Amino acid sequence: MTTTIIFTIVSLTLLGLVLALILYFVAQRFKVEEDPRIDDVEAILPGANCGGCGFAGCRAFAEGCVKAESLDALSCPVGGNEVMKSVASYLGMSVAEKAPQVAVVRCNGNCDTRAKTNHYDGYSSCAVMSTLYSGDTGCSYGCLGHGDCVVSCSFDAIHMDPRTGLPEVDQDKCTACGACVKACPKMIIELRNKGPKNRRIFVSCINKDKGGVARKACTVACIGCLKCQKVCPFEAITISNNLAYIDFNKCKLCRKCVTECPTHAIWEVNFPIRLPKPVESINVEQ
Repeated sequence: MTTTIIFTIVSLTLLGLVLALILYFVAQRFKVEEDPRIDDVEAILPGANCGGCGFAGCRAFAEGCVKAESLDALSCPVGGNEVMKSVASYLGMSVAEKAPQVAVVRCNGNCDTRAKTNHYDGYSSCAVMSTLYSGDTGCSYGCLGHGDCVVSCSFDAIHMDPRTGLPEVDQDKCTACGACVKACPKMIIELRNKGPKNRRIFVSCINKDKGGVARKACTVACIGCLKCQKVCPFEAITISNNLAYIDFNKCKLCRKCVTECPTHAIWEVNFPIRLPKPVESINVEQ
């Protein structure tokens, strides 16, 4: 009995040693040498692992930077230009500066302007609700209001406004990682350039219905009337599928389109308050 036990132990030990040697030689044969610079670049990055760069995480992005011939197509939205300059400096490369961006909510249909036509009584999720039906208002394009964008944000930069029922973006916290953009099933959130002095103008609507239908569903919807396009001196506004869109690369922030819009669907952000035009006095000769 004792001899059997000893034989079994010795056999298992020898088998373990043989397998260990085999694994060692296989590992040595097929091991992949990793560039040590990847660790250093990863240390420069903010470590948010948000995926806003288009990679699975900061380490994958660091590997992409090390292997890239140029950094111009790569960007860390959380770290911004300063981090990318540090990465470029370490790798002995150069990188073009990119305009800082921020998420904007392109829906202005609040509780007062977009009346509910039914009541959703299911799981509180925009993704789930969007698979069941178009929404609980007459607008099938607008915000569903269940806050999937809020849950997706790792930076506490977006919250639901209980008064309007719409998400609001904190421009100081937003890193333009794009998580909220991906989380919104209605695609009402867009990344746009912050603009000089954080000023920007955009159409806060994505309704593609014809004017009368869109206006009936939401009083502040874009109706595709062309007025904004006609008044824009920089050809920054296009009308497609009954919907206006402002190209932030062409827009010079003149604000002519804002005052021209009959439904107030165009928003101006961080501009000084407009002063009322003075009333011209008329002198009547006696």
